[in-house]
Amino acid sequence: MDVRTLWRELIVDGKTYRYVALPELRHFGYRPERLPFSIRVLLEAAIRQLDGRAITEEHVRLIAGWETADKTKEIPFLPARIVLQDFTGVPAVVDLAAMREAMAKRGGDPRRINPLVPVDLVIDHSVMVDVYGSKEALEANMEYEFRRNMERYRFLRWAQKAFDDFRVVPPATGIVHQVNLEYLATLVREKETPDGTVLFPDSLVGTDSHTTMINGLGVVGWGVGGIEAEAGMLGQPLYFLLPEVVGFRLTGKLPEGATATDLVLTVTHILRKKGVVGKFVEFFGPGVKTLSLADRATVANMAPEYGATMGYFPVDEESIRYLALTGRDEALVRRVEAYYKAQEMFYGDGTPDPVYSDVVELDLATVVPTIAGPRRPQDRIDLDKARATIETLFEKPVAEGGYGLAGEARERAVLVRHPSGETSTLRHGSIVIAAITSCTNTSNPSVMIGAGLVAKKAVERGLKVPPYVKTSLAPGSRVVTRYLEDTGLLEALEKLGFAVVGYGCTTCIGNSGPLPDEVSAAIRDGDLTVAAVLSGNRNFEGRIHAQVKANFLASPPLVVAYAIAGRVDIDLMTEPLGTDREGRPVYLKDLWPTSREIQDAILKTVTPEKFRETYRDVFTGNSRWNAIDVPEGMLYAWDPNSTYIQHPPFFEGLEAERGIRDIRGARALLLLGDSVTTDHISPAGAIAPDSPAGRYLLERGVAQRDFNSYGSRRGNHEVMMRGTFANIRLRNLMLPGTEGGVTKHFPSGEIMSVYEAAMRYRAAGTPLVVLAGKEYGTGSSRDWAAKGTALLGIRAVIAESIERIHRSNLVGMGVLPLEFMPGESWRSLGLTGEEIFDIEGLHDDLRPGAVLTVRATRPDGRVTTFNVKSRLDSVVEIDYYKNGGILQTVLKQLMA
Repeated sequence: MDVRTLWRELIVDGKTYRYVALPELRHFGYRPERLPFSIRVLLEAAIRQLDGRAITEEHVRLIAGWETADKTKEIPFLPARIVLQDFTGVPAVVDLAAMREAMAKRGGDPRRINPLVPVDLVIDHSVMVDVYGSKEALEANMEYEFRRNMERYRFLRWAQKAFDDFRVVPPATGIVHQVNLEYLATLVREKETPDGTVLFPDSLVGTDSHTTMINGLGVVGWGVGGIEAEAGMLGQPLYFLLPEVVGFRLTGKLPEGATATDLVLTVTHILRKKGVVGKFVEFFGPGVKTLSLADRATVANMAPEYGATMGYFPVDEESIRYLALTGRDEALVRRVEAYYKAQEMFYGDGTPDPVYSDVVELDLATVVPTIAGPRRPQDRIDLDKARATIETLFEKPVAEGGYGLAGEARERAVLVRHPSGETSTLRHGSIVIAAITSCTNTSNPSVMIGAGLVAKKAVERGLKVPPYVKTSLAPGSRVVTRYLEDTGLLEALEKLGFAVVGYGCTTCIGNSGPLPDEVSAAIRDGDLTVAAVLSGNRNFEGRIHAQVKANFLASPPLVVAYAIAGRVDIDLMTEPLGTDREGRPVYLKDLWPTSREIQDAILKTVTPEKFRETYRDVFTGNSRWNAIDVPEGMLYAWDPNSTYIQHPPFFEGLEAERGIRDIRGARALLLLGDSVTTDHISPAGAIAPDSPAGRYLLERGVAQRDFNSYGSRRGNHEVMMRGTFANIRLRNLMLPGTEGGVTKHFPSGEIMSVYEAAMRYRAAGTPLVVLAGKEYGTGSSRDWAAKGTALLGIRAVIAESIERIHRSNLVGMGVLPLEFMPGESWRSLGLTGEEIFDIEGLHDDLRPGAVLTVRATRPDGRVTTFNVKSRLDSVVEIDYYKNGGILQTVLKQLMA
């Protein structure tokens, strides 16, 4: 195949563009019209960026022949751009700054360390709900946010000036995915080349799992770990298995009273049962055109919850309408439509359906009001069955997944005296957090205006929210606040306590802030199982608030209704939420708006001008951000006293030729079972004062109240490496019956923290290995699960199986991923973790997937010899490992 023959010209508004014309593949015997739309985007990228090494003709043929291709083979993908949120973005930028310094120290030009594709970082993960329930909450929470995070923000302000093609959206602007949807995404991008202006599809990866929200617009993109994002910034392709694509055929139309939230919880339930992990999901069928783009974005957003890599909607008339609605340039809108039609990738009447790996169907007319919980987003509950289901869960024994609240325990209650002088009674099932939060729903005008209308009718009837309920409204962008103000609905929400607390993820990622002292004490004293109701996308136990055991996902209008009711063990379909001023019962049906009421409000207030005005100064509109003192210079001036930003050691000893050599004399740092996730490995959540990370901060004068979280300190490797393998639920089977980040040091036999043992081994020059079972490294693709592993001195992980993204990240950090041979495990081989390990067969001519030999010498001198398979799966990955990691490889290439 001569790909040069696939280039064609397209004239739009009098300008000539060049593009890779996929329909021309028919001349080579391919049928691009049979490919899923998402696969066509990957194919175009491979053809356009073909270089003969990282992206080869074999890759192009594999993707073009997707219908019958081997789905166990990997393909490369170079996205058009990268998006970052601040928790995961800060360490990525720290690494770039360290690369610049390494380049300068070695006599190179530090300006060569620069993103090769456009990068946008949106600060949205740092705001917490400290203050709520008043108009002053937004300003107060912003003040707290800037005070806590000033070191990080100063660093990001420096990066904003020091790097090209790197933009920062300041705090209090919006959530990364909503800003991406409403402003950053273009659907078609253009690039100037010596041969003319090239048009190609907008695509991206982001350092947040819900990057998939942009799939609702027709943009291919998904969440990756920070290491993969850094590689993409520096022009390195991402590698992943050629995906299966499950078609999800939609028919019918959502019935009156059903929301996009109800739809996505239904879709999540269906696809979790189906099993779509590692697959693309692509929505098609006549029902698609009945969904607004905001509804599609809601469905796409929760792809991680239903397990898919993406939840993709093809580009169609609604995509074009949304670009215009959100104030995009008219010339861009015309260019997008012309490009996708020329590519035969515009989904409309008469477009043939692609061929899919499998097909699932849903009649939208069958969707009913729904909540999900109390621990997982896929555990859908029909609203009319919610009370019965929740009562059963409360009474069911803990061992069976319930809360064990049968008999008298179920009736326990605590009187709460509030600072206002009011008293209230807290019981099992009381709602203590009600949050309109998360890009999943706050991007959707229909459910936000719906929530406002419920609030307005409730206020008119004199209803109130009980004083023990912590209420909050965290819009995903300032556009939402503007249309709620213009409709008069924000005032009604504020009267019920739903005042704007910030523009960020807040409660959805666990930044719900503290509960009032009197409420917290009542929960503790009564050992109460209380609840949260939020319009978020994740509700895992302990995620929303440490004292809240039951968490339910619901649409924004239902969040308002449940807040008024004050409890989750209520049948909203038959029981009153409360009584009005005349003592008459008020039911949900009395407050619920019609679809006509919602649409009338949207048509009047959601306009292109609002979006244009809001985003006109998106990068410069925050005065606090602008006032930050910005360090000058191409190189960052590291502050040795900073506890947030520190120079990482990844590029130390770069001049030494590492090569590929046998690992000898290694000790096992940890002996782990099955399903050890990146949550177990990666530092996350609160920092305990008696942990190695807590002691590090205390020694540097940081008070416990100012610890912040591991997430906020990801730019400091000293904190993060101390928190690696420190999860309180980690079970190291060297020490049966224990939990937490502890291990046994050999040969001393002393029990100590994982970090302390690793440092003692390092001082002795002893390399380390980790032994694990099946599904090692599943979970969110967290870069620090690999970075922390490398910094602890772990040279190899030997497991029965290793999750795809974590395996890739280990390679990216120069850690060798190895798998036991089928049918073998550390248990079957009789290993205990006391052995000394030699890994043999490692040399510079190593081939992908090579079988290596491990010799495990026991304390009594007996030797167990076994084979393992190297999971360096490509020549490129062997290069990464040889050089000590992906960033080291790129730096060496740039210095050559």
